Amino acid sequence: MKANPAIHRILLLLTGLLAAYQIVIGVEGASPMTVGAHTIAFGVLLLAGLLLIIFGLEALDSPYVVVVATIIPLSLSLGLVWEFAASWRSAYLAFVLTGFIAVVLTRLPCLGDLATFTLAGVHGVAGLIIFILPIGISFQEIVPWGFALVGVGGGLIGVGGLLLLFLIAGKPVLSREMILLILPGILLLMTAAFVAGFSFV
Repeated sequence: MKANPAIHRILLLLTGLLAAYQIVIGVEGASPMTVGAHTIAFGVLLLAGLLLIIFGLEALDSPYVVVVATIIPLSLSLGLVWEFAASWRSAYLAFVLTGFIAVVLTRLPCLGDLATFTLAGVHGVAGLIIFILPIGISFQEIVPWGFALVGVGGGLIGVGGLLLLFLIAGKPVLSREMILLILPGILLLMTAAFVAGFSFV
């Protein structure tokens, strides 16, 4: 199936609108650190969507995309840890800062496998937190059940992140055409799940 640029732009525009909506409404009653972390995550998502609309999905070939994309799961997971796992705040903040710096420093082409390993590790930890933490606290009835949708969004961001990771590493699990075909839809579903989930708290 051939990608349709017009449909991609519509899906990316809807993703951007949802991200902008989440920035405006925020998370009611959350701490300033949580609000700030989530605002950064959705702000970067909004910006990424707009850039992909303007420059097309070919912009994903830029090495800077990896660095920018890393901000989204790191910021979202930091906000969740800060709000719902207070005892881990300092340790996870240290991981976020070190992980982001490591991703930036390993963008040099000569580092090869080390860059891929670093990126996979940082994204993997952040993605697992976004996936497991909301679902776990929903089952424990610490938050309303609908908050588990944030975990669903975490699962989708994990899938999208892995597809991009292996594509950039030159070892795609699907063809480049297929990844670019389904990525805008994954981004929209992921953002919709996040916005729906956060509406329950």
